[in-house]
Amino acid sequence: MSAPSLVGLIPARAGSQRIKDKNVVRLAGHPLLAYSIRAALDSGVCDAVVVSTDSEDYAAIARHYGAETPFIRPVEMAGAKSMDIEWVQFTLQKLAEAGREYDCFSILRPTSPFRLPTTIQRAWAEFRAEEGVDSLRAVELVKQHPGKMWVVRDKRMTPLLPLTPAERPWHSCQYADLPRVYAQNASLEIAWTRVALEGGTIAGQVIMPFLTTGSEGWDINHPEDVWIAERLLAEGQATLPNIDIEPWPGA
Repeated sequence: MSAPSLVGLIPARAGSQRIKDKNVVRLAGHPLLAYSIRAALDSGVCDAVVVSTDSEDYAAIARHYGAETPFIRPVEMAGAKSMDIEWVQFTLQKLAEAGREYDCFSILRPTSPFRLPTTIQRAWAEFRAEEGVDSLRAVELVKQHPGKMWVVRDKRMTPLLPLTPAERPWHSCQYADLPRVYAQNASLEIAWTRVALEGGTIAGQVIMPFLTTGSEGWDINHPEDVWIAERLLAEGQATLPNIDIEPWPGA
């Protein structure tokens, strides 16, 4: 049986609200978008790397770093509340119409710049080795445990999780005594193409975890996250994918 094919999909819509032009914010001289492109290309496991964007400017940046931008994403699929499945289906269908069908796709978000080529290689190997799954999603241990979270209504509050034993409530336990809980991060997702095109979701029903380590799952969503990322680099606590291309000359 031949190896399944994989297309790397990098979403980079313009119009981000919390950080203006978040996907092309500069980090160590290059736009964030560049690191996902180079990590995907240098991983050697993607048969193609396609950037989905509604911006001609972003598309030019993507091509500079080696990605394909065969079409522009429709504006109605690039809003702040647009669902991932919309642009994923659109992209996979447009590629199929051009005679380019892939068995699997991986979503590689530009806001996760410390995802390395080896991260993608490891995730792809784990996904391929697991039978019966629809998708794989990157997760990491939570820093703030949901067992210590509350729903507040007026002047009363109740635990977010109803699972806590009455004789030993989680909100009164040490972190080490709580069940291990994982949160998804933006490092990567992998799924069979049929899950999106036939099932109408990007994840399906059977999802396997991919445990990220170190800074692999670091996500930039707020202005202070850029400053923290720069500090992590300066202190040697994080590593970016190598880029031996001249920085994009635009702003």
